[in-house]
Amino acid sequence: MKNNKFLQFIPIVLVAVVLVGALFFMSTDETDRKKITYYDIVEMFRSNEIVSYILNYSNGKLEYVTKEDPEKVHTYSVPSVTLFVNDVHDYVVQYNDNNAEETDILYDYKAGSSGEWLTSVLPLVFSVLILIGVMFYMTKKMNQSITTETNRTLSFGKARIKRLADDKKKTTFADVAGVDEEKEELAEIVDFLKDPTKYNDIGARIPKGVLLVGPPGTGKTLLARAVAGEANVPFLSISGSDFLEMYVGVGASRVRDLFDQAKKNAPSIIFIDEIDAVGRHRGAGMGGGHDEREQTLNQMLVEMDGFVTNSGIIVIAATNRPDILDPALLRPGRFDRQITVGYPDQKGRLEILKVHARNKSIGPDVVLQDIARSTVGFTGADLENLLNEAALLAARRNKKAITMAEIDEATLKVIVGTEKKSHKISEDERRLTAFHEAGHAVSQFFLGGQDPVQQVSIIPRGMAGGFTISRPVEDKSYNSKKKMEQHIVTLLGGRVAEAIVLNDISTGASNDIERASEIARKMVTKYGMSEKLGPIAFGTGHDEVFLGKDYGTVRNYSENIAAVIDEEVNRIVTQAYDLCSNILTANRALLDKLADYLMQYEKIDGENFEKMMRGEEYTIPQLPEETEVVALPVAEDDSENEETKEKTED
Repeated sequence: MKNNKFLQFIPIVLVAVVLVGALFFMSTDETDRKKITYYDIVEMFRSNEIVSYILNYSNGKLEYVTKEDPEKVHTYSVPSVTLFVNDVHDYVVQYNDNNAEETDILYDYKAGSSGEWLTSVLPLVFSVLILIGVMFYMTKKMNQSITTETNRTLSFGKARIKRLADDKKKTTFADVAGVDEEKEELAEIVDFLKDPTKYNDIGARIPKGVLLVGPPGTGKTLLARAVAGEANVPFLSISGSDFLEMYVGVGASRVRDLFDQAKKNAPSIIFIDEIDAVGRHRGAGMGGGHDEREQTLNQMLVEMDGFVTNSGIIVIAATNRPDILDPALLRPGRFDRQITVGYPDQKGRLEILKVHARNKSIGPDVVLQDIARSTVGFTGADLENLLNEAALLAARRNKKAITMAEIDEATLKVIVGTEKKSHKISEDERRLTAFHEAGHAVSQFFLGGQDPVQQVSIIPRGMAGGFTISRPVEDKSYNSKKKMEQHIVTLLGGRVAEAIVLNDISTGASNDIERASEIARKMVTKYGMSEKLGPIAFGTGHDEVFLGKDYGTVRNYSENIAAVIDEEVNRIVTQAYDLCSNILTANRALLDKLADYLMQYEKIDGENFEKMMRGEEYTIPQLPEETEVVALPVAEDDSENEETKEKTED
């Protein structure tokens, strides 16, 4: 950074040097530039090479003409006028007297004037002034740079607070949807900030801190801004990571500055996003109890505990990792209230879609209720992204409004990724992918009790070579043992189909196997669903290990139990594999039929898939060379099935 500041002065210095050099060059006599000495001049007189000369007594400037070049006047600055007169004048007079027959040397002496002297020294004075100006400018810039660095150093301990602009549209509860209960709890905070007297008179103590807990994208930050907008008070926002620096003591200093500013602007709201970055459990590090993060947390605990009762300062924090926060931070008097902001239900998703659809052109075929029903597990951020992607697709297709086609495409784009039709895939890989995805879909259909298939495709999307998407019928808070076992069966459908049809297996089922194994292991170790081991949870109970708290701990079960756990996991997955193999073998004709359909048309929607599985007539997509849509009945035996495929290929 400092090198860059010095580099910016280099062009100025170069210009000054060039200018001074040019002035010096212009002010130097021609004779001087040729390195002619005084004695060379005297010798030229002795050798009768001089025709005429004029000497200025004031500045010692000698102008002379030589026999060699009588048309050009040469100049030279003599070091001493007296010395020149003694060495040259008498010789010239004597020469003119003794050589009357030859041409005399013409000469003249000027007394000069102060103006001429000023003109001669003016270039030098001008050069000195330029140098002084350049040095003054550089000194000023360096002082400014030093002052800026000093100010930055002095303000290093200041909190990097983000304030909402006054002219910016304020967020209110009307802009937050799908969290009605959460808004009711926060409405109490708003009421206190608007009218604290009502609470003080009755002796009620308003919560000093509110901790918003929930998965990413559920609207925790939006809720905090809505509280500030509703209460119309200053909103001081900062991230947990903004407190921490490599310098010791900076974090604690910024905490003090943050609370000092909040007190000056009371009533106000302090919002700390991702508080787990600074509020992590103390002792959860290898550096002992005096690291910078713990000092910052200690200062925050002191500041929150030092609030005057009902001082008008409310601390709102957000995190998606409440399990790693220090218990001292969560005790009453600091964060008195925890509000869980979870995934929205169907009604909440509908309200969120209505909010984000306000400023978008929605086509008449778009039913927000249907979108809300088919987006189980989507957060508010996911729904906003879904409508935005649909709007981008509609604009790309030069449409005036968003239609259901864009909504469906955007949904798949958000869940799976962008469709990659340009990828060249060999016929063998297409066939493998078709049977793999058909295995998932057919096993899911015949299991019963699973969510209906929404779409099956062998077009690559994102990292997947193909996909089978299910449409949840309703929101679920719990999962049963039977549902989880059936889910493992459907996950293994692709691997089983490859083994049955192709007599080979591929790496395409690696993610399916990983997910199936994880579900089975959780059934045994976490949910107590093993009859052999009983309703006992095995393990440390933490999803991840962070140093200092779980470092060096051992599992809470023996080696014998570990072997039994492995046996139970293997039994669950193996039974699911056998059940899936039985389903696909019994419905081999439908498996082949669906795979052939995918090979030819690349994807099938949920409605046509169910018709195909039930033996009803289904619609065949119109290919570019076809002119009409043909409805094909389900074949009753293998011979009719072959005829149907031949007609389709024709």
